[in-house]
Amino acid sequence: MADAFELNAELRTDKGKGASRRLRRIADLVPGILYGGDKEPLMLSIAHKDLHKACENEAFFSHIITIHAGGNSQEAILKDLQRHPAKDRIMHADFLRIQADQEITVEVPIHFLNEEKCLGVRQHNGMLSRNMNSVQITCLPRNLPEYIAVDVEHMDIGDAIHLSQLQLPEGTAIPELALGEEHDHVVVTINEQKRAEEDGADEAAAPADVPTVAEDEGDESSDDD
Repeated sequence: MADAFELNAELRTDKGKGASRRLRRIADLVPGILYGGDKEPLMLSIAHKDLHKACENEAFFSHIITIHAGGNSQEAILKDLQRHPAKDRIMHADFLRIQADQEITVEVPIHFLNEEKCLGVRQHNGMLSRNMNSVQITCLPRNLPEYIAVDVEHMDIGDAIHLSQLQLPEGTAIPELALGEEHDHVVVTINEQKRAEEDGADEAAAPADVPTVAEDEGDESSDDD
């Protein structure tokens, strides 16, 4: 992995909605929790600006994060993030501790490669439809990929790529596929363009409306004046 993420946090003892509101309003901190493994959960507070900046990088959501708090450092992944419904504010963050010998389940982004070279789009006027932008995978922490690559260069009209066809890095799996064939969802397809342009051309070719008698009379009366 190219990027390394670290967060500095403070341990907090105050619990409840009131305490969380005070953290956000007075100190511009985000309440959070670090849990999992064989240790007790830790209540954290993180500077909003630091967490917000980290979240601007897509890789932050699928990377191992080193959290420094209380004089110790622990590795974790971001498990959940709560945002304000109307403002650009992070309200709460959940982090899950990781252990080297225990598998984790993480939502990893999908990157579509060579879209500008796609056969069906470039030569046959097709339309690329992304049905999924991320996929949940299970792996050991050391095998966690930054993203899953999907090359669409050679896809033509009517082609589709399913979950089972993704090229996964070694040591990773998609738990959804273990639930049966009906869970082998479509990731991306190349569809025919709708006939909007032709329909528009037909409308443009239609004869203009003939002026009504009332409109003609109006024109004549104004000329008389």
